[in-house]
Amino acid sequence: MRSYSKPHSPFNTKLILICASVVLFVFLLITTTSSFSKSPISQSHLSNSTHPVDDSEPTPLDCPSLPLTPTCTKTPPSLANALIHYATTNITPQQTLKEISVSARVLEKKAPCNFLVFGLGHDSLMWAGLNHGGRTVFLEEDKAWIEQIKQKLPSLESYHVEYVTKVHQADDLLKTGMKEECKVVGDPRFSKCDLALKGFPNEIYDIEWDLIMVDAPTGFHDEAPGRMNAIYTAGLMARNREEGETDVFVHDVNRVVEDKFSMAFLCEGYLREQQGLLRHFTIPSHRARSGRPFCP
Repeated sequence: MRSYSKPHSPFNTKLILICASVVLFVFLLITTTSSFSKSPISQSHLSNSTHPVDDSEPTPLDCPSLPLTPTCTKTPPSLANALIHYATTNITPQQTLKEISVSARVLEKKAPCNFLVFGLGHDSLMWAGLNHGGRTVFLEEDKAWIEQIKQKLPSLESYHVEYVTKVHQADDLLKTGMKEECKVVGDPRFSKCDLALKGFPNEIYDIEWDLIMVDAPTGFHDEAPGRMNAIYTAGLMARNREEGETDVFVHDVNRVVEDKFSMAFLCEGYLREQQGLLRHFTIPSHRARSGRPFCP
């Protein structure tokens, strides 16, 4: 998300810029190649083309990778915009290539899907591009920042949210989360747990999210809101879906709050991978199978 902490060196910034562009390009290339390999163009298609076919001289096709149509399909706007954006800016995501690749692999399998991101930042256009055809929504604490991003990237869907906690309250909130009312699975809007966030637009609660990324709110100083509530609520949303599972990612797990709260409320038993400062949890529906413990 936004750069709140120590700045990257110019070398690392440029490296991440190049890597992000390469990831997007490879994703597009794989998608196109896969389409071609699975559906080769037939001779009957060629004979039905609006252009006459001369058997003695092969007719070149504009788009041999796109079967059953004589016209090219353009690069999806979300991917095109992301490629152009990251190729023309020195401001890049804070996540490393290895960290981004963890989420990108999941998106490759699940996209198009519903993707909820806590935080609006320099990586937002990339996430929306990788989830082409799906719905990617960003929740951001800073109204002025939302307006600034909207002017540059109006296609992104974002909502302003407020947090009332502070990082220095984390220890007390962790104890709160151990109470029985915080182990009850249900809609966060009606939860009796003080950690549940209840101020989102209603549709945020109504959608079953396939992926949730917690990379906000600000959490690097004592007076910042911290990610205690965001991590807990992400886990509650995942458990409350009717069926299936939700992949939840938490960034900056080198910090105490992200470390302790992700392990407590997303659960070590659901941890699938940690790469750098990013943890990936896969949380199954608890409504689909009654009697599941909060943590396995």
